[in-house]
Amino acid sequence: MSSEVVLYDYWRSSAAYRVRIALHLKGIAYRAVEIDLAGGDQRTESYRELNPLGLIPLLEIDGYRLSQSLAIIDYLDARQPDPKLVSADPAARSRTLAQALTIASEIHPLQNLRVQNYLRDEMGQDQPAIGRWLHRWLGDGLTALEADAPETGLFGGEEPNLADICLVPQMYSARRFEVPLERFPRLVRIDAVLRQHPAFVAAAPEAAKK
Repeated sequence: MSSEVVLYDYWRSSAAYRVRIALHLKGIAYRAVEIDLAGGDQRTESYRELNPLGLIPLLEIDGYRLSQSLAIIDYLDARQPDPKLVSADPAARSRTLAQALTIASEIHPLQNLRVQNYLRDEMGQDQPAIGRWLHRWLGDGLTALEADAPETGLFGGEEPNLADICLVPQMYSARRFEVPLERFPRLVRIDAVLRQHPAFVAAAPEAAKK
């Protein structure tokens, strides 16, 4: 059985970005295999055999094939507990998961490429209308997250946790979609600090782009 860790990745994918951050935080070396979402690689028969849902990321590790970014990060956190990304304390754990899921379940799916394609190709929406869609749902989610963000420090306190891992890719997307960020000073501050962290730098889209 191969000990190589393989990440099926796309440089601009928020979900894959999360997993790259976690791998770098944990110090787990991996080989990236590009799945070009813009080019439709995720719809090929060969990739569907690996992941029937046709999404990324997909991580091959320890003889397993794991999908869904938060499930992958949960596995990594159990496999390599240092640094710990989710507290063992039940209340702290619940709050971190809620913050992470605000991004991964409430915001991110509505900005997904396949949703944008459906709005354009099936619903006949033009780019300005799609832009309004993105600004509405990203804005609502970030507003809720801003209200729950700490005034000082990171979501994880002095060290990044799962919520921080989810935040940085989402802020990258918000800038990409030209969402005004002046309403979110706490999130902007946390994101700026994290983007200087070596693990976040190594996982950034600019570093992952081939």
